[in-house]
Amino acid sequence: MTNLEEHYNKFNEDKRLLRRHGNVEYVTTLQYIHESIERLKNEGSGDIRIIDVGAGTGRYSVALAEEGYDVTAVELVKHNLGLLKAKNANVKAYQGNALRLKRFANDSFDLTLLFGPMYHLYTAEDKLKALNEAARITRPGGIIMVAYLMNEYGVLTYGFKEGHVLECLEDGRLDENFQCHSEEKDLYDYMRLEDISELNQRSGLTRIKIIAADGPANYMRTELNAMSDEVYEAFIRYHLSVCERMELMGATAHTVDILRK
Repeated sequence: MTNLEEHYNKFNEDKRLLRRHGNVEYVTTLQYIHESIERLKNEGSGDIRIIDVGAGTGRYSVALAEEGYDVTAVELVKHNLGLLKAKNANVKAYQGNALRLKRFANDSFDLTLLFGPMYHLYTAEDKLKALNEAARITRPGGIIMVAYLMNEYGVLTYGFKEGHVLECLEDGRLDENFQCHSEEKDLYDYMRLEDISELNQRSGLTRIKIIAADGPANYMRTELNAMSDEVYEAFIRYHLSVCERMELMGATAHTVDILRK
């Protein structure tokens, strides 16, 4: 069993997205999924075919299938895949790797979600390979949504808040410019905006927009939990009103890059 499989056999992704800080990410991402679907419909797409690559336990794929969409899910970790299959038999769910999607023909889907894999790919070449595979199975004019973990979130939380910054500088996980350099044993990899833009350029994909999926929510877990329901709802409205502002992108925990093939 790989380190990644061991991690996700213990980690409850559904529970994370149901907590208030995770719900900010979920609500925001789902809103932009729906926006992308409406964009495709307005451009003449009929039945929208969706694939969720790195689907985890199916938080997005199950919700979309329950809305009536044709949804395919691919997940690497067997434990997650089993949980996904138990939720909704209408999701066509397969075990698979984002780097090799040979099961699927070129131009098969209108909307491709690539939300988990980029967190766990540690070289630019592997990230590019995953992005190119996502593009291959997406039809011309289709949309690809790609999630990333952001560099400054990792530095500020694990580095400074949790007190590991000096050891990371010493062992090379952080360079002199405080850029993260992760390996498989670290489980997660982190990006800066210029890294994401370079991937897009190399893949030939065009950005529609990029969003801060959770903005300051991960830094404000205690404060969010202490809010009344009314204040929390106001926070969600605030976040949705500013999540496209570029000044928020660098320090958010998660971004979602929305791309056109």
